[in-house]
Amino acid sequence: MLSRDIIKKIKKIHIRSRRRVNTMMAGQYRSVFRGSGMEFEEVREYTSGDEVKNIDWKVSARMGRPFVKLFKEEREMVVMLMVDISGSGLFGTTGRTKRETAAEIASIIAFNAIRNNDKVGLILFSDRVEKYIPPRKGSSQIWQVIKEIYTFTPRHSGTCIREAVSFLSRVTKKRTVSFLISDFLDSGFEKQMLIASKRHELIAVFLSDPNDFHLPPAGIFMACDLETGRMIHLDASDHNTRQAYSRLMKKEHEKTLDVITRAGIDCIELATDASVADVLVRYFRTRERQVRL
Repeated sequence: MLSRDIIKKIKKIHIRSRRRVNTMMAGQYRSVFRGSGMEFEEVREYTSGDEVKNIDWKVSARMGRPFVKLFKEEREMVVMLMVDISGSGLFGTTGRTKRETAAEIASIIAFNAIRNNDKVGLILFSDRVEKYIPPRKGSSQIWQVIKEIYTFTPRHSGTCIREAVSFLSRVTKKRTVSFLISDFLDSGFEKQMLIASKRHELIAVFLSDPNDFHLPPAGIFMACDLETGRMIHLDASDHNTRQAYSRLMKKEHEKTLDVITRAGIDCIELATDASVADVLVRYFRTRERQVRL
């Protein structure tokens, strides 16, 4: 049974995501993410201006006059949401955790997909795949996706991007548009992302919290790594310590961005204090311009 508080949060994100899709992203998703090819629809009699390469010679020979093949875009796609539910997802200092931010962006993407008659699937992972929901259509799938991200209790707290991406390649033979939503507190995953990007359209959603990069001036305190459980003492009242911490975290952030870029994968940077809808709209607009070029 879900608590009233969780149900309230799920309903709120469900309603807000649907409204934003209807008002802010109408048509953008469809123009950015096209189908995987063209499929035959019918034949009709040749008319002036039709391309000769589309003539159906067998039908033309049988009918005694030229006919051409008509095609339509194979629009239906599979959208996979790969969501990191490791321990660091519980971190958040802006009124929203990384995991709650992940739930919101996943729900908005899912609403866009379902609205365009695409299938949506979900992979929840920590340092291994914890849960897999096969791609399906329908609004009930959105509700299940949001509910699972909010309520699923992982057995492990670490992060393994390699395992999640490898699992995607094993369970989905058809090309997908896959959103990898994580704070990427991991390493050594570039090869698997590069391999997966040749079969699937892989898009990284790089989550962060503003205080990932700063220590509060709070004197000496104990800091806990939410993924490993390791405890360390930090003197946050020391200016040099705060500066060194900020430099280190920003360097690690840039290093991860570089890995994603080298793998040839789009990256959406999303902070917990940002508007999820605004960030997605900007990304869709950028992709739209690229598609038109």
